[in-house]
Amino acid sequence: MQSSGSASQRIVIAGGGVAGLTLAVALKQALGESFRIIVADPALDRPAGSDSRAYAVAAAARNMLAALGVWRLAETAATPMTEMIITDSRTPDLVRPVFLTFDGEVAPGQPFAHMVENGALVTALLQVARANGVELRAEGVRSGTDDDGAIAVTFSGGESLDAAVLVAADGARSKLREQAGIGWVGWSYPQSGIVATIGHERPHDGRAVEHFLPSGPFAILPLADGGKLGHRSSIVWTERSENVPALLALDESDLLLEVERRFGLELGEIALESRPGAYPLSFGVARRFVGERLALLGDAAHVIHPIAGQGLNLGLKDVAALAEVIVDAARLGLDVGSSEVLEAYEKGRRFDTVAMGVVTDGLNRLFSNDSTPLRLARDLGLGLVERMPGLKRFFIREAAGLAGQTPRLLKGEML
Repeated sequence: MQSSGSASQRIVIAGGGVAGLTLAVALKQALGESFRIIVADPALDRPAGSDSRAYAVAAAARNMLAALGVWRLAETAATPMTEMIITDSRTPDLVRPVFLTFDGEVAPGQPFAHMVENGALVTALLQVARANGVELRAEGVRSGTDDDGAIAVTFSGGESLDAAVLVAADGARSKLREQAGIGWVGWSYPQSGIVATIGHERPHDGRAVEHFLPSGPFAILPLADGGKLGHRSSIVWTERSENVPALLALDESDLLLEVERRFGLELGEIALESRPGAYPLSFGVARRFVGERLALLGDAAHVIHPIAGQGLNLGLKDVAALAEVIVDAARLGLDVGSSEVLEAYEKGRRFDTVAMGVVTDGLNRLFSNDSTPLRLARDLGLGLVERMPGLKRFFIREAAGLAGQTPRLLKGEML
């Protein structure tokens, strides 16, 4: 079955997560009625609030979401990071000396990041997408094949249509990437990430904490107030994979004790607001970010260690770069799915992606161990950075996504 309309003015996005929906909104707002923007994902049938994950949205990504009219809807559920504290210790240590602190602002009144829960962000994106006329289909994309100047997209329900470009935003195990024969370079870490929402009796004051422990980093990230004890934080607990099944099998009181050993007592009594879930950690990058009328987006193109909290922000940088090249090509009357357009996207994103992957991999290897010589060396390094305000400001701008050349959307400029 072929849909009516010109394939050259039709874009299909396979994946309705944050990256896929943000791209759809950006393209539809810039291109208007002249283009059909279709997002296909079986998860669009599920309640947005069913996912308890939380993200650190960097300042540049927030600029883009604000320009698209999304942030004003998600902002009430977001919490600014006012400070970042880094410690390096062993789990039983009673004292955790602070080696490095970062002021949470890249400019007065502009935090370098906000924490926002997935449900609030996806709900806001869906609202804006519907209001702008993005077509949402609660089904997957089965395949995309070259079709003489277009790509034939087949949905899981059996319908097919031709499009100018198919965007694979279908996750790290992307079937569309595999079908296109695009290779994947990467490895698994002997670690898993445990995530949960923690209630606590004292306010966090917007402070984020990263404890570097021998098994991996334990991050405490501020969330909006609420819950049983009045205040909440998200934890991202990196643990050796071999220990995770036993930890998750503990009853709630014993599991809470294990969390408390790592969380500390600074915020008073704590409670589990959600049952922890775990996922394996890995690094990976696609050998190419584009194929024949195909562009990889977000986790379909790259997966990095969560040690720096940059996974989502890398995906949103992809969004800004891909939207810019497509919109610029469309306004010049060019084929938005041509190899020249898509290769410009790949060229703009590949170096940054690989560089961030190398940095996060190196940090994880440096800090996730109990080697005394390495501990002394890294603590000396952290202490030196603490005494260099200019270097700290550079790191903050990097974390905020505002360093170097950035696409217009990340500056808060409309396309």
